[in-house]
Amino acid sequence: MSDPEVLADRYELGDVLGRGGMADVHRARDLLLGRSVAVKVLRDPTGDESDRRRFTAEARTLAGLNNPGLVMVLDAGITHERPFLVMELVEGPTLGALCDRQPLDAARTRDLGAQVADALAYIHERGVVHRDVKPGNVLVGEGDRVKLADFGIARLIGDTVRHTQTGHAIGTAAYLSPEQVLGEDLTPAADVYSLGLVLLETLTAVRAYPGTPTEAALARLHRPPDVPADLPGDLRDLLTSMTAREAADRPSAAEVATRLRDAPEPGAAPVAAVPDEATRTMLLSQPTPVPTASAAGGASAIDRAGDALARQPAALAAAARRMPPHLRPVAAVGAAILLLIVVAGIASSTGSDGGTDPGSDTTPTPARTSPSGTPSTDASPSGTTSEPAPTTSSTPAVTPPAPGKEPKPPKDKGPGKGPGKGPKKK
Repeated sequence: MSDPEVLADRYELGDVLGRGGMADVHRARDLLLGRSVAVKVLRDPTGDESDRRRFTAEARTLAGLNNPGLVMVLDAGITHERPFLVMELVEGPTLGALCDRQPLDAARTRDLGAQVADALAYIHERGVVHRDVKPGNVLVGEGDRVKLADFGIARLIGDTVRHTQTGHAIGTAAYLSPEQVLGEDLTPAADVYSLGLVLLETLTAVRAYPGTPTEAALARLHRPPDVPADLPGDLRDLLTSMTAREAADRPSAAEVATRLRDAPEPGAAPVAAVPDEATRTMLLSQPTPVPTASAAGGASAIDRAGDALARQPAALAAAARRMPPHLRPVAAVGAAILLLIVVAGIASSTGSDGGTDPGSDTTPTPARTSPSGTPSTDASPSGTTSEPAPTTSSTPAVTPPAPGKEPKPPKDKGPGKGPGKGPKKK
């Protein structure tokens, strides 16, 4: 067994953690500081000079960036004509390994995606385009902390030095933006497009554009990616906009991060459900009809509706507490409208059941009186006695005797001695 290779008399190389197109990434030991690190080493030192330029460009790019969402560069050097780059070691899988066998849920995808978007927003503000955003370059550490890695083909916006020939695509075919496929000048929108495809794959465990590199690259020029219809609406809309064909139609990375974090809370009632909730609660509070002798003329419909609604304050308060604060004014307006409907219904009921229609030929029956002289208990809710409504009938009204008095029969004066008969007394 050969001794492990040591670079610059300091970094002892261990297992290979990953392989890229031009370099290998090793777990290594920093013999000077006694810590574990990741060391990226150019695989073929005698290879194309463009590989050296790309390797050097990555080291310089990362050295000028400092963000929690980016892999930190610790050192760089050349040993035996082999350039190497020393970075912090992230203990954990790549996003590609996480979603390789099964998709991640929407909540976790939002969290991881927002962190990647934060990192992209940071580099975009500093004029850097990553150009190779893919699941394999997203490292997921302890506590789901994300680190964006591999800036080997990153490029400064406006940089006149090309790492590939004009008109040639650069990046990973499955995640290229349309403008990368066409070899056009790139903007930060290219990274947003790639992140959209990454999030789609995270949610489905399926690449949006499978096939050979050529097939995958050309497919996005002819059709948009399929965004599953069963995703939450806000997430579906965001992914659709991120993968828009035209770069100008895509949101910025900062906007993506904000929209991923501003997801609706689980179980929160949608806006459309507010009127239904208000109606349901108010309907439970409608008054129960109370029989009356006739028209409840002494109690107004509004009073009775208000009394009935007041009997269930707990139900109304509970419904209000369940609603989000910004929706309570909407519910209050709905409740007020419903109250007017309830009052109108009661008023209509009172007019139809409380007395005789003025156009009717029916003669009302006079109200009964208690022979014992006690007030009748058949009264309206306000405590006043009911009276028959006026009618146009020609039948004379019957005047009942006063309570507690019996009418005296007329005296028999014999034949011809009624009132106005017989001789006058002198």
